[in-house]
Amino acid sequence: MKTKLIVIALLLGSSLITVNAQEYKADVPEYIQTPDVVKTELLGDLNFFDGLPDEETVQKAYDFLDVSRASEAFLNGIPAASIYAFQEGMKQAGVQPGDLMLAENLADARTLLLTAQTTTPYGFAEINVKDEPMVVVVPPMILGGIDNAYFLHVGDVGVTGPYAGKGGKFLIVGPDYKGEIPEGYHVYQTKTYRNWMFMRTFVKDGNIEASTEGLRKFFSIHPLSQDANPPKQVVVPVSGKQFNTVHANDFHFFEEINAVIQYEPADAFNPELVGLLASIGIKKGQEFNPDERMKKLLTEGVAIGNAIARSILFRPRNPDFYFYPGKRQWFSPFAFAKYDFLEDGARLLDSRIMFHYYATGITPAMSNPMVGKGSTYLAIVRDKTGAYLDGGKTYKVTLPAPIPAANFWSFMVYDSQTRSMLETDQRSGGVDSKNPKLKANKDGSYTVYFGPKAPKGQEDNWVQTMPNKSYNVLLRLYGPTEAWFDKSWIPGDFELVK
Repeated sequence: MKTKLIVIALLLGSSLITVNAQEYKADVPEYIQTPDVVKTELLGDLNFFDGLPDEETVQKAYDFLDVSRASEAFLNGIPAASIYAFQEGMKQAGVQPGDLMLAENLADARTLLLTAQTTTPYGFAEINVKDEPMVVVVPPMILGGIDNAYFLHVGDVGVTGPYAGKGGKFLIVGPDYKGEIPEGYHVYQTKTYRNWMFMRTFVKDGNIEASTEGLRKFFSIHPLSQDANPPKQVVVPVSGKQFNTVHANDFHFFEEINAVIQYEPADAFNPELVGLLASIGIKKGQEFNPDERMKKLLTEGVAIGNAIARSILFRPRNPDFYFYPGKRQWFSPFAFAKYDFLEDGARLLDSRIMFHYYATGITPAMSNPMVGKGSTYLAIVRDKTGAYLDGGKTYKVTLPAPIPAANFWSFMVYDSQTRSMLETDQRSGGVDSKNPKLKANKDGSYTVYFGPKAPKGQEDNWVQTMPNKSYNVLLRLYGPTEAWFDKSWIPGDFELVK
């Protein structure tokens, strides 16, 4: 009897095997299968046994994944690293959280600061709300705003803010605060502990000292608990000081990002970004200590990410970045739909990378100028032929008349390495229309020369550049008029002077 059962079971098993092999066969499309050998440009041959990767392929795949994630972490982490580097640079200059850092006599190339200009004084401050809300008292007639630790806009405080330039009291409330919000303040809520405040004053009749008087006498940052009797505001003058506010472009970048993640609340940033950083070893509450293999791959990743950022900035492939497509080399580093880099629900990634790698300070006022108000910007890094600008050569550029700037216009020259002012013998680093010595052409246009030496007779219309140095130029129009917006006014390209 047992023998019969065994035979029957074997027969049934054999029958089932036959049915599985024949009757339940799928029609498998070729496009969902993985060949035994897959040839790639970047990783070479990838080998599989019926879809199973061999050990060499597994290693290649993980190395590529870690490098690509490191590159993405660099590109997506630039805003956080930029804010962190700026606040740490302020400490180098002797500025503590709550102090006012004031470029009381304008900025110059001794300070490494992304795309700074020398036409108006700057003021900066760190607002740290980790312990309690902070009160910020702003004087009249400044332009400025507050950004959080990921460079997201918290609110405007000056002429584009709720007090419309009349000055007023703000209360900056952090993510952990559970107490009552008193009346008498305009309240801004922020998701991060460290926040960065940027301000610019308005100079009248060349009187720089008068333009900073309001900040020096009336500006204040202090804890809410001390608002009844606030301490004296510390003002740190920094004009002419040497310090760096620019983030790293090597492995140290990840150490900067790690410092941000460790300090800020766990939910301060987008979960996708936090997950990306965690995947390469940057995780809140854990030591960032990559092994030799991972450090090598992270170093490779940041090198690639840096090359991508510089390519997006200095050689945009998106024609939307070029302000006069097909006509001129001028492009806009501010070519985004809104200050949050969103358009129809999509994040404009290249726009965000371009802006934060090149510039600093996010506010809606920058992306939404109005006729006769605010300021607009055009950048250029190539001459008329498409060649990069060379600091050892001389170029000329003509701005046709009338120039669409109700207030004034300016050129500023920046070192393409640091994106800060180019180091030359000229303190101003550019020219602007407020200079009474600037000479107009007979038709009202202006021709400006850029080169290591001034062409004879053009000393007042000349901006110095340096041999063996690359550079880029920003054209600013303050109070842009209608001809800017409808693009009926087109500035000339840089032309080589032979």
